[in-house]
Amino acid sequence: MVADSWPGPTHLFDLEVATHRAALSATPARVLGSCEGLVVLDEIQRMPALFEVLRPICDDPGRRAVFLLLGSASPELVRGVSETLAGRVLFVDMGGLSLDEVGPERQDRLWLRGGYPRAYLAPSVGAWKRWVHSYSRTFVERDIPMLRPGTSTEAIARFWRMLAHLHGQRWNGSALARALDTSVPSVNAYRGLLAGAFMIRLLPPWFENLGKRLVNKRLVKSPKLYLRDSGLLHALLGVDEMIQLAAHPRHGSSWEGFALEQTLLAHGQREAYFFATQRGAELDLMLLRRGKRWGFEFKCTESPRTTRSMHIVSRDLGLERLWVVYPGDLEFPLADGIAALPLAGVSGLDLR
Repeated sequence: MVADSWPGPTHLFDLEVATHRAALSATPARVLGSCEGLVVLDEIQRMPALFEVLRPICDDPGRRAVFLLLGSASPELVRGVSETLAGRVLFVDMGGLSLDEVGPERQDRLWLRGGYPRAYLAPSVGAWKRWVHSYSRTFVERDIPMLRPGTSTEAIARFWRMLAHLHGQRWNGSALARALDTSVPSVNAYRGLLAGAFMIRLLPPWFENLGKRLVNKRLVKSPKLYLRDSGLLHALLGVDEMIQLAAHPRHGSSWEGFALEQTLLAHGQREAYFFATQRGAELDLMLLRRGKRWGFEFKCTESPRTTRSMHIVSRDLGLERLWVVYPGDLEFPLADGIAALPLAGVSGLDLR
């Protein structure tokens, strides 16, 4: 779409295609340096050596091209990347389809199937299942060995399935290591691999000294773990219909993760945290924007209401406002500074 709207010449190199890789293998500096207009390098993690080639090209005052690098793994994860292109690159994190894009009337479909376009648009449940399972298998059997040669694909597959059952819970590396009969450094490495490939999200905790009301040692300091795509989560859990999801033990945490990702799609993932104390007070998401704190609780219920925890957290964190995001249609106040909000209304919030 970017190439179609570009006013000048464009060049596309899809590095999943062998002939395109071959074209850039022998003399990449000559090929890329001679290009004009927009140059798209898709699946850049397939040829990490190109990062080093691009640095002098980008620094050349006579450069006549702009480069759009697309990849499905964080550059920090890709083995062989020694050049960061710091000061020469702008990062744009892309999520899956958003509720704004598909429409609020298709909320359940997006929640169940996830935001990968081919999964969401699959003509039937069977077609969705086949695509998701094929994608999962390809990721484990092809992408993982490419990103981290020597990594056990069987261990990663087991780890990924186990994380689906821990979706929305706090990270406990020791417990996972015991369950997988491996070491804590190994599960931490698996975690970093899946996070760098954008399969999981580790939501960091917020902690600071809040005076007499809270003391640092009473605050939870382990991140919370989420599978970023709800469709992949449901496939790993063996859920393929909404009626199954409604009866599943992970129903509430599935909604929490889905609503969290939609909120971050709408308002960005910078300075996003959860908050929890050892005594049980907790906030699913806090966004810091221009020095102000905005709170979100994600509740899968048709009749949201306030809890003691919400009042405690709102007071102790000094929240500008706290929204209880739920699957319904109406926005209404619950208490002073706390309101129920449909998920479809999250993107319209003015966090200023």
